[in-house]
Amino acid sequence: MIKINENFNKLQSSYLFSDIAKRVGAFQTANPEKNIIRLGIGDVTRALPDACIQALHTAVDEMAVDASFHGYGPEQGYDFLREAIAKNDFQDRGCNVEADEVFVSDGAKCDSGNFQEIFASDVTVAVPDPVYPVYVDTNVMAGRTGEASDGRYNGLVYLDANKENGFLPALPSEPVDLIYLCFPNNPTGVTATKEQLKAWVDYAKANKALILFDAAYEAFVQDENLPRSIYEIEGAREVAVEFRSFSKTAGFTGTRCAYTVVPKECMAYTADGEAVAVHALWNRRHTTKFNSVSYPIQRAAEAVYSDAGKAQVKELVEYYLKNASYIKNKMESLGYECIGGENSPYIWIDAKGDSWEFFDALLNKAGVVCTPGAGFGKCGEGYIRISAFNSYENVVEAMDRIESALK
Repeated sequence: MIKINENFNKLQSSYLFSDIAKRVGAFQTANPEKNIIRLGIGDVTRALPDACIQALHTAVDEMAVDASFHGYGPEQGYDFLREAIAKNDFQDRGCNVEADEVFVSDGAKCDSGNFQEIFASDVTVAVPDPVYPVYVDTNVMAGRTGEASDGRYNGLVYLDANKENGFLPALPSEPVDLIYLCFPNNPTGVTATKEQLKAWVDYAKANKALILFDAAYEAFVQDENLPRSIYEIEGAREVAVEFRSFSKTAGFTGTRCAYTVVPKECMAYTADGEAVAVHALWNRRHTTKFNSVSYPIQRAAEAVYSDAGKAQVKELVEYYLKNASYIKNKMESLGYECIGGENSPYIWIDAKGDSWEFFDALLNKAGVVCTPGAGFGKCGEGYIRISAFNSYENVVEAMDRIESALK
């Protein structure tokens, strides 16, 4: 008989955002006349930059002519996009990243979830708490954990991020092999300094560990003193892989394009201690299980790096940051403690009570969707996350509704 992977049975309930969708769906069914404003999931709402649209149209026209038609592309991505990424996102900022170290994909979520496949099933994994659920769930599926107990999986090393430490977790107190970090952080919006990231890089080097660094929100960093890439830190090329996305920077949530940087110096080890290049392992996995992002989408992504594209992306980022600032200021004026919202599109709010109860209150009394902090981990209980990804007009209306509901 066909048997299941029983690690899936360990997963707690369903995926966080599926739970939210079910509650919102039930509310809509019961209240069809209510207009819901969604400030929950991190899905953008504004159109793609015009430079990307023009490039997309041109590329689609190419696909209509035999002489310029493109079939299967290189699994790692077309050279024109990989070179544009390496130059603009890294080399121009003083980071030594080469084009052949860039792997284009259809999403940072996919890459951050899939990357663990190339490591042994018995590696020790460290995750911050609260944390993006994909990091945890994919390691549960891979069999690296025991059963869940009191909201946490046995076998994972949880790095508490809470009010006392400013939601910046401390280094592990025990040796770990694989470390997930995300800055600007999802869900808390917290950023890390170069000195703070250097401590993680030094730890990884000393313990022969690997950092999986999620930088999906780097474009929102406005403070020039803050790093936008872990490769701004000396030694990071030896111990860190970085995930990035065009989804939040240029609005590609519906068109799907992202990339992962895997430096050639980055090593993992056999059971006998022999060093193996992570770059080669990921390349083998990528070419086996992925068949390239479509040519028109990669041309649209390349346009992000044109002069017009850069200006248009900058305007998009500033628009969402304006929303974030408005949300944060309004919630603080209502007496709620907040972090994030300055170099991040997320605002992390002390709900003064149960996360899901606050979620339900905002949904039922204000018709506004947020994300309960408990869905991101044990340390997220008592908080909610509000996303700045919506129109400014909707954000203003949502905050007016929330103010009325909370009063």
